[in-house]
Amino acid sequence: MKKIIIINGPNLNLLGKREPGIYGAQSFEDFYTDLKTKYEGFELSYFQSNIEGELIDKIQEVGFSFDGIILNAAAYTHTSVGIGDAIKAIETPVIEVHISNTFAREEFRHQSYISPNAKGVILGFGLQSYELALQSFL
Repeated sequence: MKKIIIINGPNLNLLGKREPGIYGAQSFEDFYTDLKTKYEGFELSYFQSNIEGELIDKIQEVGFSFDGIILNAAAYTHTSVGIGDAIKAIETPVIEVHISNTFAREEFRHQSYISPNAKGVILGFGLQSYELALQSFL
């Protein structure tokens, strides 16, 4: 059974409440429960933090023992050299995901410190971006 972790960055704990026009009305916890039910063949874990260092710690913790990481670093995508370096340092493949199409938003969101070190990038499909990333590990 493949061990996959979803790691979410800052403000994603507010999904379902935060800017529903961009991020939708469903909470991530509800979506995650549905995802676990639909993909029982995976051992799924979930971690969320608003703190950059905690995200780096989690990436390092699972980066040599898990089969895959689905990472939505949120705003840290565009600012964190540290998270990019953490991904470069581990062996576990990382899929970068975003709920919105970051290229259709402000210009600063077009830069990613995650992408150069990720196995792939999925963006703009709402919460389904996570499911598409999970399917990439099948």
